[in-house]
Amino acid sequence: IGVVSLAIISSSTHQTSLLSELSDSSPQSLQSTQGVMETNGLKHLIALDKIKSGGPPKDGIPSIDNPKFSEIGDSQFVSDSDIVIGLEINGDSRAYPLFILVWHEIVNDHVGDVPVAVTYCPLCYTNQVFHRVINGTEVEFGTSGKLYNSNLLMYDRWTESYWSQGLGIAVTGELTGMKLTTIPFDVITWGDWKKLHPNTLVLTTDTGHLRSYATDPYGDYYTNPRIIFPVDNDDSRMHPKEIILGFHENEIYKAYKQNDVEIHKIINDNVGDKSLLLVSLFPQNSRAFDRTLGGNVLEFEFLDNKIMDIQTKSEWTYDGVAISGELEGNQLARMSTAPGFWFEWVAFHPQTEVWIQK
Repeated sequence: IGVVSLAIISSSTHQTSLLSELSDSSPQSLQSTQGVMETNGLKHLIALDKIKSGGPPKDGIPSIDNPKFSEIGDSQFVSDSDIVIGLEINGDSRAYPLFILVWHEIVNDHVGDVPVAVTYCPLCYTNQVFHRVINGTEVEFGTSGKLYNSNLLMYDRWTESYWSQGLGIAVTGELTGMKLTTIPFDVITWGDWKKLHPNTLVLTTDTGHLRSYATDPYGDYYTNPRIIFPVDNDDSRMHPKEIILGFHENEIYKAYKQNDVEIHKIINDNVGDKSLLLVSLFPQNSRAFDRTLGGNVLEFEFLDNKIMDIQTKSEWTYDGVAISGELEGNQLARMSTAPGFWFEWVAFHPQTEVWIQK
């Protein structure tokens, strides 16, 4: 683990129970949005001519609906440097390698008894985990073969509505205007995820589909500036493929370079009326927390390889739990992040702010 202390990364003692929070997934976990239109009986939130074919037909990129997992001891097919989506719910830890997801884009799974859709759009590097219960009904998601702003349009197999993966919002169909609940997760190397979660499972290549999992069909797309499909807005404040973390609070949008978070280790900031803490202790990985506790806004620093709050000098773990000091036993609320390429974030949110060190 290097210089990162075991206290910082401990994650097994204090866990936020998502099962109780999400089991009531009725309309309160979904939000209606405004601006719904109707054309020939079809409800839609975006202009229909903005929906483009990505090439493959519906389900041509097959979702994984019966995922199979291995324990760490049988995970030789994953290298420590491979990037995974790491997810822990109610003590159930799982990793989903991007080299598998690049061929499937959606995994319909149950983690800690919670129905989830683990999603990845390679065109814009957007990773997102959704609670896949709509109006009390558990649904599966598949790939529609369509794109909006060069981003995956999923469809639910209950109503056939199209959902923007980057927004988490239904943009056409019966459920137009509804928003899915997101679940916090990690984008992280397999080697580092194993350190954080030694009892994790990992998705295997036994997907029921024959794919060349050892190769990436997108080649150097992730680093060159080319954007293959049209987007609504263009912005030169960053390289189009810069990896950012996007946040949205009260109509305020803000983007943070993943690289900046890694360099600074800790960023204290505000987005709208939300006081935000960003922490990065591992390459390509960041976590976000609400740094308001008991009505007070805490300021954090990384001192002597420890996460400390400046006000009380309490020490905190990478899970946002105070393990010593005046605030021992308290836990910060973890926030969902929206990691992805800059071009995709600004295409959806042209008014976005960009964090710059003051």
